[in-house]
Amino acid sequence: MTDFAVTLLLFIAFIGFSAKRTMSYMHIYQQEEYDSPRFKRWMFKNKVFDKRLSSILFILSLALLPATLLFDVIPVFAANFILFFIFALVAYFEKDPRKKSKKKLVMTERVKRIYAPAVLVSALSGLWCFLLPQAYPLWIINIQLIPFWIMAVNGALAPHEARVQQKFWQEAHDKLVDYRPYVIGITGSFGKTSVKHILGHILKMHGSTLITPGSVNTPMGITRIIREQLEPEHKYFICEMGAYGPGSINRLCQLAPPDMGLITSIGHAHYERFKSLETVAEAKYELAESVLRKDDGVVIVNEQTLRFAHTRQIRDQYRHQFIVCSDAHAPTADGKAPEPSDAMIHSIEQDASGLKINFKWKNITYAITAPIYGLHHGHNIVLAFIAALELRVDEKDIQAALNSLPQIDHRLQVKPQSNGTIVIDDAYNSNPVGFASALDLLNTLARKGRKILITPGMVELGAAHKDAHEKIGIHAGKVCDVVIVIKSERIPSFVEGFKSSGGKHILEVESFGEAQRWVNDNAQRGDVVLIENDLPDLYERVPKF
Repeated sequence: MTDFAVTLLLFIAFIGFSAKRTMSYMHIYQQEEYDSPRFKRWMFKNKVFDKRLSSILFILSLALLPATLLFDVIPVFAANFILFFIFALVAYFEKDPRKKSKKKLVMTERVKRIYAPAVLVSALSGLWCFLLPQAYPLWIINIQLIPFWIMAVNGALAPHEARVQQKFWQEAHDKLVDYRPYVIGITGSFGKTSVKHILGHILKMHGSTLITPGSVNTPMGITRIIREQLEPEHKYFICEMGAYGPGSINRLCQLAPPDMGLITSIGHAHYERFKSLETVAEAKYELAESVLRKDDGVVIVNEQTLRFAHTRQIRDQYRHQFIVCSDAHAPTADGKAPEPSDAMIHSIEQDASGLKINFKWKNITYAITAPIYGLHHGHNIVLAFIAALELRVDEKDIQAALNSLPQIDHRLQVKPQSNGTIVIDDAYNSNPVGFASALDLLNTLARKGRKILITPGMVELGAAHKDAHEKIGIHAGKVCDVVIVIKSERIPSFVEGFKSSGGKHILEVESFGEAQRWVNDNAQRGDVVLIENDLPDLYERVPKF
């Protein structure tokens, strides 16, 4: 085999390796929403740099350099063949994130636009190793540069991406203006997706309704739904609006100007992005400010969102356009009873059949039921109920819709199993309020068997991470018989809180799969298993290169 042939094989092997490794990094880059600073922080925090292959190449360099350059013991083509074999072997065993991941890499058009040039640049950077054929340490540099090429390509494509997104954004906006559905925006630190599904279920029985699916709540996600799914016959468009920083909801409101806004809560979800609850409140109330630009706009909020000077000021200024819902038994942050509200919830009860809620609005007392679980959903249902009444839906029709309300996938979804156990699937995400509500449901449903909790904890709580996990750990210690903690090093305060409140049986595992195997081997008839949160790959399955 000629020197050229071996060199060509080595180059092909390096391209194959680079393609596989770039895809592995793209998997996380997509989960970080193509945000280079966040991706870089994740990479450095978790030390996700190539170690194994780089170590092998470093050792080989120490051996091959003197052998080929000084003593000519090993021909260059033989050294290159060794490198070819190593790159080919590593590329072969590199996992494909499109197939073997919890949240698989989706090859969207944007991913393709970044991926192909990043591989090409990586391959071209490998050419300098051939110009200096015995500079083996340069291969290590090329390997470490792969994630940086992704960020560089994304940066170079930013003007093009902006033009593409603006074109799609304008098409979606124009379509909304032409079709003119009644637009309902929903936001909140938690509860927004559930309220969207509840209200959507009600309104679909009243008129053609389009809702943003799943947890789609970003500009491009909403733009895609409008462009692809909005039809002239749609009477309502229910749009979940996510806040990823100040101004983000305002931009969504420019895309889809809302006629009605529902604000479910202000809390510590995504706290690390905002740094303070006041900033969270201001960001969420961008929805209210947009709605209130219309004389007939209606804003429906939970009283909890009014515990900030900025939000109270907006409510006081536009009081006639606000509907405030309070819990008669929940004290405010300063320990006082809640102020009189438009709608007052007097009771939320939960049993094996679901929720029973009593509330009063406009001097009428409503007693409603729904076959879903989680005490916190009581507030979500009341918000949706009032919104439907404001849209002139008959009370009986609303209750009929609630009676057939399906459970929301992975949000306190109760699943009886064939072996006599019950699984409470609350895996979609977690926050302090939802976690506490899930533990209450676990306590309600587990009448005979053990109460088993599987959790990796909560994410994006910022400075509140330690205290929030300690409090929920104390709660879990009072409720659970067995707790299985995934990646316990992330949440030591949860473990401490659990033990301090009398919790005894705690298992610490490395993955959800390991926790699931324990349950499969040990769960008994009558046991109830709560799955509280399921972390994406960038938290649980940190790649080890």
